[in-house]
Amino acid sequence: MPGPLSGVTVIDVTTNISGPTLTMILADLGADIIKIERPDIGDDSRGMGPFWEGEGVYFLQINRNKQSIVIDLKQESGRQIVYDMVKTADVFVENFRYQKAEKMGLGYEQLKKINSALIYCSLSAYGQEGPLRDRPGYDAIAQADAGIIGINGTEGSELARVPVSVLDQGSAMWGAIGIISALFHKEKTGEGQLVTTSLYETGVFWVGYHMLSWLATGKEPVKNGSGHTAFSPYGAFLASDTHIMIGISNNSLFAKLCKVLKKEDWVNDPRYISNPKRVENKEELKSEMEKILNTKPANEWIELFVRAGIPSSKVKTVSEVVQDEQTQLNNMWQELPHSRIQNFKLPRLPFELSSSPAEVKQAPPALGEHTSNILKKLGYPPEKIEELVNSNTIQFDTIKMK
Repeated sequence: MPGPLSGVTVIDVTTNISGPTLTMILADLGADIIKIERPDIGDDSRGMGPFWEGEGVYFLQINRNKQSIVIDLKQESGRQIVYDMVKTADVFVENFRYQKAEKMGLGYEQLKKINSALIYCSLSAYGQEGPLRDRPGYDAIAQADAGIIGINGTEGSELARVPVSVLDQGSAMWGAIGIISALFHKEKTGEGQLVTTSLYETGVFWVGYHMLSWLATGKEPVKNGSGHTAFSPYGAFLASDTHIMIGISNNSLFAKLCKVLKKEDWVNDPRYISNPKRVENKEELKSEMEKILNTKPANEWIELFVRAGIPSSKVKTVSEVVQDEQTQLNNMWQELPHSRIQNFKLPRLPFELSSSPAEVKQAPPALGEHTSNILKKLGYPPEKIEELVNSNTIQFDTIKMK
């Protein structure tokens, strides 16, 4: 069945991680994504290793279900192609530095004159206001600015970023939600609008209760490693072979844990009698727990914990997650044909719709794979396309041409 955004046309001039993730979400939901890439280089993520049969895994992860057209946007003839696309498009997405789109003739007010019903999304590092808005910013930089790196890790340890693109992909989610909301508004009113979000705003929002904690107490949040500010025992505990993640958030669960560990006396121990007391004495509690946990391997403990209704899990490696039965039975992987890679598969979006499902239908495109077809659909005659090729305004997929 067609996805819920079937019939929506999106012009995508984004690169790297954040913008392409946003348009991938829209693509999986059925939107028609026209990805505009630079000559020769394309999206920066095409060159980000490691590589799978010559293809950058960053690009492969977030560019499925898209058409690629190569246009030199520095040339007026290239920008004119974009203007022709905008006339019938529903959405335009960019993640340039502040005001760069305007300097290129691709800003919201400029494109709005061509199509007043256009929904225009600007995904930036720091947003449209404030002293940092002109700065470039990658995920790790925004993590530092938003306070995430400052509270990540354990006390005394080396500073560490969250090792996934949490702000790139988080801001992509907010951008997609904003666009879908704007499409709903357009359906009711016929009006387009500007949608903005940023890595910094996403980071500040994610920090959330840590900021409220500072407002309430005046105390800077401390690093908790795998633990938690408000709960104990909560975190990674070492069994005889590897670590177990255990989460205890109330007295009832703590009583169940004590029973499994055969330490029922802890329930009424003044050090552990309430969650605030357990947080106060969390290092002592952890030490005592690990003396017991170290007598058995993780899987044996987890079996006992699960039977008792205690939230717990082995701390898994990435390879274990890929091969895990839970991953497989959730149908997280979808296989699809790729021109270079055998047995190619990608993780689907982490939600399902029963009547209009999201779908991974097409492998990430080769650079300029759809240039000719897109221009033909726009009504460009063969001689005009040849003229644009000769002026280096556009490029075709050189791999397929060979």
